[in-house]
Amino acid sequence: MRVAFGLGSNLGDRVDHLRAAVAGLAEGGVGQVRVSSAYETDPVGGPAQPDYLNAVAVGETSLAAAELLSLAKRLELTAQRVRTVRNAPRTLDVDILALGDVVVHTDELTVPHPRAHERAFVLVPWAEVDPGFVVPGLGQVAELARTVDASGVRPGPDVDLGTAHA
Repeated sequence: MRVAFGLGSNLGDRVDHLRAAVAGLAEGGVGQVRVSSAYETDPVGGPAQPDYLNAVAVGETSLAAAELLSLAKRLELTAQRVRTVRNAPRTLDVDILALGDVVVHTDELTVPHPRAHERAFVLVPWAEVDPGFVVPGLGQVAELARTVDASGVRPGPDVDLGTAHA
């Protein structure tokens, strides 16, 4: 089943954190991983903080949503993410954006991600790597990307995050 992850970092070596996340997804049971370019983005919400480096990774998996959440949390822990206040700066953020046509609503996880369709820092890189992905109940990523204000999203450094870009 196709899965999409939002990746972000605004502390430490942001490029290395994103590279480690992409490698960790592949090692953790996500195959055929493709990743967008890196995008420099303004922080949204939370305390004053540095700009983010964001990307989206898309791949194939047989893992269940709960297993993917566990993988995402392990990757964040490996990057020494410290959770303080909501939307605080972070070494690594790994969000499950969508998992095929699966819909999950638990205390721990909501899939598709409840705010992904509102966030240019998610939709711009997602539309680059997989514009045809259909988000359950919301529509195609390319169409969703056309509806958001992308003024806070800029091309990031020209770096290889570990796989061929779309």
